[in-house]
Amino acid sequence: MLLVALTGGIGAGKSTVAELLERRGAIVIDADRIAREITEPGTEAFERIVERFGPGVVAPDGRLDRAALAARAFATPESRRALEEITHPAIGAEVLRRTAGAPPDAVVVHDIPLLAESGRAEERGYAAVVVVEAPVELRLDRLAARGVSRADAEARMAHQTDDETRRRIATHVITNDGDLRHLEAQVEALWAELLERRGATPDPDGAPPGGQDDGR
Repeated sequence: MLLVALTGGIGAGKSTVAELLERRGAIVIDADRIAREITEPGTEAFERIVERFGPGVVAPDGRLDRAALAARAFATPESRRALEEITHPAIGAEVLRRTAGAPPDAVVVHDIPLLAESGRAEERGYAAVVVVEAPVELRLDRLAARGVSRADAEARMAHQTDDETRRRIATHVITNDGDLRHLEAQVEALWAELLERRGATPDPDGAPPGGQDDGR
């Protein structure tokens, strides 16, 4: 098994790269998707979040209002840590479970938004750390196209680290500032290298994620 980390700032295109890798045969384990699953109504994490942040983080349909939760949880470092203390153990356990269940010859990609922010990327035995980046203005435009206001987008970016810090942990940088063909060419080259390395890399132990972004 070859264990790979994938990270990048919000709006950089990390999800697109994950999809392209998945199409080529990678098993992608998405920390944000797991975060949603372990905070569905009725789960322990859901109950603890509502207890900590109040009923205002619950939407009319009974699920978490992700925007409301982000506004409260990311308001201070203390509130953010409180959310992480609730969610990270459950997310980490599920990532480990899914990693352990992957075939021994798989390329397993941990899609982790806040890997650089965790400060523990080097501890986790990743054979490769892929960072996806794009210019800030382009990221803001992409988020606006998704219906995210500029103020909200800038606030989320402020809670993430910068490209320079992400590059320090990167073994590969994918620049998503062009069209899809340009991006696919970079992913294809990356995939070829990962397949080559897989044949020479022993099975690593799984590693829990280093955080989550605002859940969107």
